[in-house]
Amino acid sequence: MRLFIISNRLPVKVTRSSDGKFVFSRSEGGLATGLKSLDVDCEKHWIGWPGVCVEQKTEKDDICSQLEKNNYHPVFLSDRQYENYYEGYSNSTLWPLCHYFFAYTLYKKNFWESYREVNAVFCEEISRIVEPNDWVWVQDYQLMLLPGMLREKFPNLHIGYFHHIPFPSHELFRILPERVEILNGLLGADFVAFHIHDYMRHFISATERILHKNFNLDEVQMNDRVTRVDALPMGINYDLYHNVIADDKVHHAVEKTRLLFGDHKLIISVDRLDYSKGILHRLYGFASFLKNHPEYHGKVTLAMVIVPSRDHVGSYAELKTKIDEEIGSINGTYSTMNWTPVCYFYHGFSFEELVAMYYVADIALVTPLRDGMNLVAKEYVATKQDNPGVLILSEMAGASVELSDALLINPNDTDQIEQAICRALKMPLEEQRERLQRMQAILSVQTVNKWAADFMREWRQAAEKNKRLQKKKISAQDQNEIKTLYDQAKKRLILLDYDGTLTAFKNHPEDAAPTPALRDLLQRFCSDSRNHVTINSGRDHYTLEKWLGDLPLSFAAEHGAFYKEKGAWHKNIGNREWDSELLFILNLFVSKTPYSHLETKEAALAWHYRESDAWLGELRAQQLTKAIMPVCLRKGLQIMQGNKVVEIKSPEYTKGSEVDRLLLASRYDFILAMGDDTTDEDMFRALPVSAITVKVGIVSEKAKYNLSSQEEVLPFLEELSGEGVSYGTTSRSIKGQLKATVDFF
Repeated sequence: MRLFIISNRLPVKVTRSSDGKFVFSRSEGGLATGLKSLDVDCEKHWIGWPGVCVEQKTEKDDICSQLEKNNYHPVFLSDRQYENYYEGYSNSTLWPLCHYFFAYTLYKKNFWESYREVNAVFCEEISRIVEPNDWVWVQDYQLMLLPGMLREKFPNLHIGYFHHIPFPSHELFRILPERVEILNGLLGADFVAFHIHDYMRHFISATERILHKNFNLDEVQMNDRVTRVDALPMGINYDLYHNVIADDKVHHAVEKTRLLFGDHKLIISVDRLDYSKGILHRLYGFASFLKNHPEYHGKVTLAMVIVPSRDHVGSYAELKTKIDEEIGSINGTYSTMNWTPVCYFYHGFSFEELVAMYYVADIALVTPLRDGMNLVAKEYVATKQDNPGVLILSEMAGASVELSDALLINPNDTDQIEQAICRALKMPLEEQRERLQRMQAILSVQTVNKWAADFMREWRQAAEKNKRLQKKKISAQDQNEIKTLYDQAKKRLILLDYDGTLTAFKNHPEDAAPTPALRDLLQRFCSDSRNHVTINSGRDHYTLEKWLGDLPLSFAAEHGAFYKEKGAWHKNIGNREWDSELLFILNLFVSKTPYSHLETKEAALAWHYRESDAWLGELRAQQLTKAIMPVCLRKGLQIMQGNKVVEIKSPEYTKGSEVDRLLLASRYDFILAMGDDTTDEDMFRALPVSAITVKVGIVSEKAKYNLSSQEEVLPFLEELSGEGVSYGTTSRSIKGQLKATVDFF
């Protein structure tokens, strides 16, 4: 197995020294650190930008020769590409939007063009070295188009995607002009994962409302495959941090840190320069703490580590200026000859220096306004051993879902920050240890390796399911074999659902009348004396008669409650008067759900919500089912949830009961059944194993074959009804199927 990790940056950074030579160093950042420590049993490759823009081929070759020793494959970009793709669309459009800073979102056409162009460049580089059975794991928001691009070039490639930042609510995401292309890009993956369930929920909501795709729990049908979605919180290398004090270099750094801060209570804050990190709010809260609690003057120090990031960008440069001014104001107001309230470090630290500060710090102040996960919080907790400490954590960080024993605060509330600092300073040591131990118990299990293993396991399951689905997809060979069976048969039963099978769903059901092409096709099937063609539908019999009654078809309407044979309609049920309480509830939900409507049939009631908002419709469907269940139980009625419809009917008759009736009445040596809904499962279930059962849309466990969309149904039937086509000799599988048909009867 070969695993290709694809990210914007490689885990090493290439820089040019003053003498023109290239220098290779470790990349900063949680993604590079986390993925670099993965313990995955496979051949691992990494593809990404090397950190430097070069034009000359000799320089590119030099970088490649150095990086490829470690299976690192650089993607070279021009200065223009990188500026517009990374600084532009990725970090000036997507980043602020995903972090709910809508006012900072910048739209420029050339940003989007470069973003699409660079994603295509990544696709080309991957295509150069990847093989069809490889596994390609795409990382993060800079490459959201890449899964779809790869899927177009390699339909059977294993593709996974992890989103490391928040995914915004549908209301924000729909603001993006390119929202459709981005969602389709992500859905090119077999498996898409997020840190927490909130982001997963937002993604599903955006997909359903913008693309009008229907999720079945955690999966959405994409033509002849599914994309699975889940929440998998990223962990850290717990043992590395927890046992770090045993390292001599770290032990020495700890002693230096203690000497630097003396006996002051130390609060540590570590961030990359970014407006989403809540650095100013944190400073305001600390200033309020100093103002209202003079008893702590000279006793508490805030060590603020800020790693430079994009400070040449206007909004970031402005943020840095404000941070500098606020720190200057606090220190100017409160500092003494022996004490500086805020120790400000505007640079990165070595691993040893950073974990030494974690180890010594009494409090970690981690208060982002919005953060995908935040590994600093986890690193701080993991580093503690016998030394106590308190984590103050923003409830807006993904890590808050796991670290509930932290002091959780709303980072927008500076009073809460002040109060949390006070509470942390006064917290008994025993309580500190108990909270740390509970959080460490979680982090020691939910490690980065478990995160990777969980992702790989679910990804593999999704890929294997897609392989099974591919086998059910009707191929050219399958079409030929079915055609051979059809031609050789002497007596055929053809069972066809109507809505979603013979015709596409319409927002208004009355608009789904058969086209001339469909009528012509059905007429041709009926004109063959060997065929018994039945429309097996949930439609009411009046509509079916109006639309198709002049054709020599058989019908089963309202799920078998009515059937038509030899030109005459028959009724399987007596006259029914619908319960007033049931009608009241259904009409109440019509009024509560815009664009829904109630269809009253003789044998069934159907509440349709196809035109309603996707989220509201699904919510109301669940609420309606719960509300009508007591009434239906008393009245002996069945509740069926179909494709954007909740139907109430008698349980005595189904599409399966109609199949039973037809099979008792006659024998057939060829049976074809096609349907798209959950109600068609009864039809598939009632048929013998020899029958050709075809599910349209979402793949069925009961149906033998699958067509991914309704648009494929009529071409399939047209091919079947063709005359005089030679399909070669009967294959072994066909002979086996013919024998199975004979054996059944």
